[in-house]
Amino acid sequence: MKPVFSQLKRITLMAALLMVAAFGTQAQKGTKLIGNKPRSGSARSSFDLAKGNQIGIKMNAGSKPVQLLKFNFDMDNVSNDSLQFKVNIYEFNNVAPGKNLATTPIYGAVPKGKNRVTVDLEPYNITAKNDILVAVEWLQTYHGDNHFAIGLFNGGTYHFENGEWKKMSVAGVDFNVLVRKK
Repeated sequence: MKPVFSQLKRITLMAALLMVAAFGTQAQKGTKLIGNKPRSGSARSSFDLAKGNQIGIKMNAGSKPVQLLKFNFDMDNVSNDSLQFKVNIYEFNNVAPGKNLATTPIYGAVPKGKNRVTVDLEPYNITAKNDILVAVEWLQTYHGDNHFAIGLFNGGTYHFENGEWKKMSVAGVDFNVLVRKK
């Protein structure tokens, strides 16, 4: 009887470990994804990756404060260098970005090739509510045919070029942020 019980215990432990492995990386308690649906599909869009230009989307963080945990997007980098960027997170009033909620610079890079880029925002302890605009700002000018994954009719993309913000309404880059309720 003891060997059967021991084997049953081992099987139960293995099943529990497999469940933790399978579901442990799923959403943490009280977290959700805001922004556009993550996808690396075939719809792609190019933007002018000149120093100081920004690309972003409006996201609804909800009426109650949330902490921003991870910023994600897909991009094809066909240049020979990694693409250096800064993450900006603005309060947004549906017309123009306001105050940058990222009080400390947040830097990232897109390596050469097809990439799922993730920037850890948790150490910056950024809290937001209502509408925000999450954008990447290019730190240098890059050449090449670099592409973002996009979706159609999902709120559009905002881009900052030549000192002004403009909206491209038809397609939105697939930026998203994992957030946790405060």
